Amino acid sequence: MPTSQTSPSVAGGQTDPSSSAPGEEKPTPPRFILYLDGPAYAQTLRRLTLWTHHVLLPVYGREVSSQSPWCSVWWEHPEAVAQLHGLWLAWGDLTGPGSDMTGPAVWHRDHLSSVMGTLRDPQGPFAGCKPGVHRPKAAPTVETMDPFGPPPPPPPPSPWS
Repeated sequence: MPTSQTSPSVAGGQTDPSSSAPGEEKPTPPRFILYLDGPAYAQTLRRLTLWTHHVLLPVYGREVSSQSPWCSVWWEHPEAVAQLHGLWLAWGDLTGPGSDMTGPAVWHRDHLSSVMGTLRDPQGPFAGCKPGVHRPKAAPTVETMDPFGPPPPPPPPSPWS
């Protein structure tokens, strides 16, 4: 299964740092997707989607059940995007050009199982999603005031008092 078209180092326009000629500036590593927005986010999400659909799921996507859910629109779940992007970055680092021969084993041991276990957990981000049915998740409520910041200014006096 060719991965050169879907690894983060190649798909992100990055090259192997060890292949830089002396005096050339080394390429910057890819940024974590949660720090991106606009076209950079869209382009990275597209590359992540290609890797997820053409590498990850065909090889590691086990059967969907209520005890092991998967959402067919996983990109609508920010936690899934973040987890899969981290997994993809590790894949590129540990299996790409110049990686150690034990890189794939390290990726399986240290990254794949924990990410897939978190995503596919019945209480995870896909809880309530079923094949063909997406269920958006509500974020936990948070107090609007910053408890460690300066106190908010007092409200202006009412013109009716």
